[in-house]
Parts: sequence; structure tokens; C-alpha cells
Amino acid sequence: MISLELARALQEAGLRWHPAPGDRFSIDQPELAGDVFTISEMTVEARTYPTGTILGFNGTTEWALDSVTIDQTVWRPREDQLRELLGATFRRLEREVDGYRVRARFPAGPGTEDVEHAAAEPADAYGAALLDLIGRSAL
Repeated sequence: MISLELARALQEAGLRWHPAPGDRFSIDQPELAGDVFTISEMTVEARTYPTGTILGFNGTTEWALDSVTIDQTVWRPREDQLRELLGATFRRLEREVDGYRVRARFPAGPGTEDVEHAAAEPADAYGAALLDLIGRSAL
């Protein structure tokens, strides 16, 4: 799972989340920062209304929490979701002695540029590559 810091950076860069079963998220409040929740129709259900998406907590008696708005959360995308978001830019993931390296090919002017992002965990390497891609797209 990507770090909360990287997940926040992706969110701030403009990555949008459309909650689906199996998605993980954190509630962006200091007292809940260490907790990770998973969307599940049994426990946490995404409910979409004209006013926005709400994440409803079903049957969680241990929490004094009925629901939170999506803007109170930080999506923690999985490795496969990050790879999918990289799309055709993704080239490969390599295992290294001290972690993992994602290699991608990004559009650059009239051509392309090969980029690499390394991290201790594969998801963080994918996340760093996606953050780079989003940043380049905003230029």
C-alpha cells in the first residue's frame, strides 16, 4: 500500500477517486491517520448522491462514525490500480537489491522520455511515477 504522504501528494496533484469495492482509504484527521479502511458493501459502502459521494459505515458499533464525505478521505490506491493509471506509459517493474524500480516512457515535447522511479515497495514506485506523470500533464 502506498504511504499516506504519497497518497496525499497524488490527491493534491489532481488524482480523482471514484470509490469501488476493494478500494482502501484513510480519513484525513490526525486521530485516524494510522487507520486504513476498505470499501466493502458489508462494512464501508460508497453512496453517490447529486451533492457528492459519501462513504457510509454499516454496522460498525466500535466507531462513532456514520459516514464521511469523500473530501474528508485520502485514497490509498493499490499497486494494480496505480499501474492501470500509468496506462501505456508503463514499461516494466524491476526488483532491485534495495527495492523496486518502475520504468516508464512519458510524452516529452514532440517525442518521449524514459523515466525511472525507485522505492522500497512496488506500490510507492508506481505512485511516484504516476505523480511525475500527473505533474508533467499539468505543464
